[in-house]
Amino acid sequence: MEGIKFVRQNSKEREFASEVRRRVRTYFKENNKSIYGNFNMYVKSAVILCIYVVPFIILLTRPVSQWTGLFLAVIMGVGEAGVGMSIMHDGVHQAYSSKKWVNNLASSTMLLLGSNIFNWKIQHNLKHHTFTNIYNYDPDISNLKIIRLSKHGPLRKYHRYQHLYAFPLYGLMTFVRLFGEIGVLLEYNRKGITKQQNLDPRWQLVKLIGIKIIYFAVIIGLPLLFTDFVFWEIIVGFIALHVTAGMIMSTVFQMAHVVEGTDQILVDKDHQIKNDWLVHQLHVTSDFGRRNGVLSWYIGGLDFQIEHHLFQNICHVHYAAIASIVQNTAKEYGIIYNLKSNIFSALASHFRRLKELGREATPLEIQSG
Repeated sequence: MEGIKFVRQNSKEREFASEVRRRVRTYFKENNKSIYGNFNMYVKSAVILCIYVVPFIILLTRPVSQWTGLFLAVIMGVGEAGVGMSIMHDGVHQAYSSKKWVNNLASSTMLLLGSNIFNWKIQHNLKHHTFTNIYNYDPDISNLKIIRLSKHGPLRKYHRYQHLYAFPLYGLMTFVRLFGEIGVLLEYNRKGITKQQNLDPRWQLVKLIGIKIIYFAVIIGLPLLFTDFVFWEIIVGFIALHVTAGMIMSTVFQMAHVVEGTDQILVDKDHQIKNDWLVHQLHVTSDFGRRNGVLSWYIGGLDFQIEHHLFQNICHVHYAAIASIVQNTAKEYGIIYNLKSNIFSALASHFRRLKELGREATPLEIQSG
């Protein structure tokens, strides 16, 4: 927990936390449902994997024009983002299945993105989910320099235009991960985080380097061997793939936490957050829409981000069903529940928030939640 303590301020917070958990458990019990993935989840996984893999097979086995090849690379990017949001994400949270080996298999789809599972677990599961929207603790809002995602971060002159340049830069997300995570792992090793997880730092580094070598051998090497595309054409397709995937995933993630109505918090001088942890998650997270249809299916229910943060061990296929339970319980106890009416309102809210963060300086002072 890195020394941070979440402190309940009153009995209402304790009662709400207990009651919302009880009601969600009751829903699954009364409807005789498992909290894990179901047949629909398995079908979805197969479809999304096909969106990623089939275009690559076509590229390797059939002669196609440059424009067709570029189009197939973009489709691969759509599939790659889907794999990350709808398969890998649930696997790493151990929510895909009740069976550990199935969760590990779902988690291993991270390898299709050229990345390792360990780094994601530390950054996402351990840091982001525990310290959501807490500046200097949540890496999703703390580590970026060119884009200011927290009101507590340094304000630069160029941030004034970030609402205009941020979205194109989101396309670099998977590039940053692909080429930067060896440095991140070395930092985890230096800080002793890897050993704290009972893992051998040197072996994790060897594995990560091996993953990179295999990934580049497949994604760039195979097209060089089996297609008529020259090197620069393959690199253009590679860039298109990752820009597509990065822009989709980054935008979806930002609409959950960097929008109007979500708090951005500093720990107080005693390293405390003046909220129950579960209530804190409601203060810093937002849902967007309840009728997103195919989009919700594709993004792994991340439009129900509140439900995911409260119940990350529940598979995302159930979020739509429990969202009303969470919202109604929050309303009953007078707890804030952030909901944007649809994806377009969430995008507009994120745009306005970026603009605010680029122009309003907030002194880095000790505050509590």
